[in-house]
Amino acid sequence: MRTVDPAKHKARRQHIVNAAAELFATKGFERTTTAEICRAAGMSAGNLFHYFANKRAIFLAVFEDEDSDKAERLAAAEVAEDPWNALLDVVDLLAAAAREPLAPQLVMEAMVQAYRDPDVEEALSRANADEQRTVATILRRAAAAGRIDPDLDPDTTASWITTLIASLYTGAATDPAFKPAEQLPTLRLILTRYLRAEAP
Repeated sequence: MRTVDPAKHKARRQHIVNAAAELFATKGFERTTTAEICRAAGMSAGNLFHYFANKRAIFLAVFEDEDSDKAERLAAAEVAEDPWNALLDVVDLLAAAAREPLAPQLVMEAMVQAYRDPDVEEALSRANADEQRTVATILRRAAAAGRIDPDLDPDTTASWITTLIASLYTGAATDPAFKPAEQLPTLRLILTRYLRAEAP
């Protein structure tokens, strides 16, 4: 019986995901064919299906196979000594991918597919809930430490913060002149003026 090298298997899956992500971003999920993914990944259909059951599974993996340390960084931010700086770090973390060429288009395509596919919707909802929970936790700690306005509801405010971060992706996807990296300082300024009872 042939043994499978976990590292090679993971690397091969990621290679397929990366090849497919570019197609999904430029052509959309519906218009991308399995044959095109095979060509982009440089493998046969039989080999491709050894790693993924179908095109839909690859699309889901694009959003599930994220940077492995993201969850760890979010968890660390929840218990960081300075909750205000931790909040700004989380904003930067969640906004970072918006500066990548394919990410905004992929996010928009995921939103379209979420209306059609409950598994895509569930995956996006789970990720959004995790992010909002982390932001709300940090906001509670920041309020208790006197670093932000204590009258703000943490859960509602966390929802607004993640919505503003999401606007970096939608802005980049719909307006070629919109540059997330250039807009991030403005986003941080908006959050600072909104959250803090007094100027820093």
